[in-house]
Amino acid sequence: MKQRAVVVVIDGVGIGALPDAGLYGDAGANSLFHAARAVGGLHLPVLERMGLGNISPLDGVPPADDPAASWGKMAERSPGKDSITGHWELMGCPLEAPFPTYPRGFPPEVMARFEAAIGRAALGNRTASGTAIIEELGREHLRTGRPIVYTSADSVFQIAAHERVISVRELYRFCRKAREILMPPHHVARVIARPFIGTPGVFTRTRERRDFSLPPAGRTFLDALSEAGRDVVTVGKIHDLFAKRGITKIIKAGGNASAMRAAERAVREGLPFSLLFINCIDFDMIWGHRRDSRGYARGLERFDVWLGRFVELLAPGTLLAITSDHGCDPSMPGSDHTREYVPMLAGIIGAGRGRPLGDRASFADLAATLAEFFGIEFGAGESFARALA
Repeated sequence: MKQRAVVVVIDGVGIGALPDAGLYGDAGANSLFHAARAVGGLHLPVLERMGLGNISPLDGVPPADDPAASWGKMAERSPGKDSITGHWELMGCPLEAPFPTYPRGFPPEVMARFEAAIGRAALGNRTASGTAIIEELGREHLRTGRPIVYTSADSVFQIAAHERVISVRELYRFCRKAREILMPPHHVARVIARPFIGTPGVFTRTRERRDFSLPPAGRTFLDALSEAGRDVVTVGKIHDLFAKRGITKIIKAGGNASAMRAAERAVREGLPFSLLFINCIDFDMIWGHRRDSRGYARGLERFDVWLGRFVELLAPGTLLAITSDHGCDPSMPGSDHTREYVPMLAGIIGAGRGRPLGDRASFADLAATLAEFFGIEFGAGESFARALA
């Protein structure tokens, strides 16, 4: 029987502050705990049966007596707390040094080159919440046609533009120009297109967001698996985070609902894959960054309903892993990610009951586990595959 694995990243779902979280301003962060507390307890029967409540205390999700999956949590070895760093480490490519960040905006030499490349001046150039800076500068953008440039605590160069003023296609061209410019020492992890529509007071960002990432700094498990002739299929933004490297088929999806439908359809229709790698982005993009604890909690409950349906579609022998890439605690001040442990629930469909995985030293343990499962040589992380049999 052909080996298959499914990895689901519930983006921005942490399970407690890492020991160094204080260095990032994130002491006390716990995305899952605080979302559960905000609604008086979560109703997650599928994740509960898998052992989510066995990892850490969680209102409404008690420990399971006999978990259906192995359970634990993973620490991020890499410095940082952004999506690209988290996803790269999950696939066995941890970073030794962080990407550059720009709390005071980008230096004149970067902005001068960018503005010359696109033929117009930019607005903003500071750290900001995306929705806030669009509301603040949107009217001037409509009047002048100047794109809005901003960053965050992450290593990102974000460009926002109204679709009526700068077409999505043209905005992507601006991003490609920025990507060419942003090389060492200004090797920003991601250039992000942020198109929006509407009128002052009611601007809305669209689903045409696109990330232009640096290629992974080293070899990833996606490279190893695809080089071995296996099908690597991604759903959601994952292809952007890996600059499409090591991926054989891309299924584009916007938010959680779109990604979940696409993943379900891929399995139902028998799409060939060895690894199906899924990202559910709304916990981060919609609820976490906007500090919407209730939306975050209700999103988890909708995910749980889908997960119960999805698991029933998976063939016996499939490895299923559910994890995250960083925290985005909706109860914390500000609008940035939070430096947290991430949950790990994993098992082989149809195999025995779960076992404790403990506290893992690196997200790369997932890549090591996948490598052992597929019988592929890959040298990062510590496998927990034997706990899944």
